Amino acid sequence: MAGFTDAALEKKLTDLNNSQQSIQTLSLWLIHHRKHHKTIVQVWFKELKKAKPSRKLTFMYLANDVIQNSKKKGPEFSKEFSTVLHKAFAHVCECVTDAKTRSGLERIINVWGERSVYDSTIISGLRAAMQLKGVPSPVEANKPDVREKIKRKTAERKVKIFDEPPAKKKPSPKIETAIIQSPRGDPPDAEDLIKALQDLENSPSTDAVVREKIASLPPEVSDITLLDKIQTKEGADKLSTQVEEALAILTDYNSRLTSELEERKHISKMLSDFTHSQREQLAFAERKIEEFKDQLKRVAEVRNELKSHLQNLPDLTLLPSVTGGLAPLPSAGDLFQ
Repeated sequence: MAGFTDAALEKKLTDLNNSQQSIQTLSLWLIHHRKHHKTIVQVWFKELKKAKPSRKLTFMYLANDVIQNSKKKGPEFSKEFSTVLHKAFAHVCECVTDAKTRSGLERIINVWGERSVYDSTIISGLRAAMQLKGVPSPVEANKPDVREKIKRKTAERKVKIFDEPPAKKKPSPKIETAIIQSPRGDPPDAEDLIKALQDLENSPSTDAVVREKIASLPPEVSDITLLDKIQTKEGADKLSTQVEEALAILTDYNSRLTSELEERKHISKMLSDFTHSQREQLAFAERKIEEFKDQLKRVAEVRNELKSHLQNLPDLTLLPSVTGGLAPLPSAGDLFQ
């Protein structure tokens, strides 16, 4: 993976789009560079505030992916993001008021609460950040005077909401189904790319016959200083014919070379899109491998624990045989004799 720098991170955040592949690829890169978690969170928050309203939810989706998928590596990101999340939620809700964004933010908070990503204090603070401007941090929110202020403002907010006509709810789009046009083109099929590269083997620039024909043209057709050597009308007519033939050959060849240049530019873009796609697929596959390794590790632990449990069970073969039936229990009279 590429080395970490502030400029590289800013560039990747600028290129980030709302597709699942784009978010997961950048998330994997950030987790790989988790030793820079403080800088990553600072740059993320700075770029979030600079981002267009339509892209702010994408930044929140990225933070969600990093926070959840970095837990198995360590708590660095979840702790560092917790210092700016309440400001981030408040900022996004203040700048963007559409139902889609609010629904996406609520879904993130619900998932964090259900999966215990953050404790109830932080979750409550984030919910408050979606309702109030200038919301205090979760730590400050625990102070008695601040709690009363939050309750009062929340009550005022609820009254305002109930006074307004209910807006029609739109289904919240899941990040997995978000389709946003990527700056890059769709990657070509491998077969189409191979065929295009093979066609270049017969391109005009490799046409030895035409190139030899151009090289064998007499120097008089291209050197104006040799016109003084022409002494007769027949010589001039002959040179004129040669010039016309040379002009036709060169015009046709230049046209073919221009078409070849455009084709090479097109193939270059195909190669770029294909390479970019393969790198994203590789990053996604590496991430899946890590997930499967973790699952395999957990299965192995359960298997070992089950094996240990089986070994601790009593050996039934050592118990006395009861095929003839058990001895009868003593009667009440025998017990009290």
